[in-house]
Amino acid sequence: MADSTPEDRDEASTPDDTATADATSSVGEPGSVGAKSSGDEPRSGDEPTSDDDAQAASAAATALDADSNGRADDAADADDSDSDDADSDSDSDSDSDDFETHHSPALIATAVALPVVLIVAVLVAAFIALRAPVEREPLALGPVPAPAADGPACQALLPALPAELGDYTKATLVEPAPPATRAWQLPDGGDPITLRCGLDRPLEFNRASPLTVIDGVKWFQVRDEAGKTGTWFAVDRETYIALTVPDGSGTSAVQTVSDTINANLPAREPTPGEL
Repeated sequence: MADSTPEDRDEASTPDDTATADATSSVGEPGSVGAKSSGDEPRSGDEPTSDDDAQAASAAATALDADSNGRADDAADADDSDSDDADSDSDSDSDSDDFETHHSPALIATAVALPVVLIVAVLVAAFIALRAPVEREPLALGPVPAPAADGPACQALLPALPAELGDYTKATLVEPAPPATRAWQLPDGGDPITLRCGLDRPLEFNRASPLTVIDGVKWFQVRDEAGKTGTWFAVDRETYIALTVPDGSGTSAVQTVSDTINANLPAREPTPGEL
């Protein structure tokens, strides 16, 4: 049998060496089966196993999810906060609009109307106070000689006299009042208009006295400059009748009383005194 050459030996040993090298390499790799026992610690520089990779990936995914959830929660909180702020602003604007729309006109109207109402109320109260009759004190009249006060002429005349003479209304007399006497005053009092019936002939009335005829009645007037009054004496009836009128009261009192006298007492010729 021929001897094999070195080259043949080398070639023949090559597969075994290769297998041996592969086995050795396989034993030395960290991921191969049987590379190390369960008690061996990994050496520094060794690459992590597939389980470590999975755990690291899972941890990274969990952290990513947590971070994502945290950001999402922060974003949701921010959106909620913005929404609340927007709602608050909207409510505030709405309340302001409602106040301006519903309350402001009412307040303005009230502020404008209240002074007007107060002014009107004051004016109305003043008008009522001016128009309301004033409670007048009873009027005191002094006695004068009136011998025919209880005669038929005065008894016929007095009930026919009106309650008003122009702006003057019938006054209450202090008792005991002189007989056959009437008086009228303005609503706020003042100097009265007085009528006396059944008097004696006036001393001033004589044949030379001028007479004034008013509504069919002959009157003789006597002035009182100090008292600013004029007393008219009806001199053509059964008895003498005196009507005292304050200055400025007008002529309606004399005219009204003239009509009453002419309607209730017959006329006769005057009988003046001697000169």
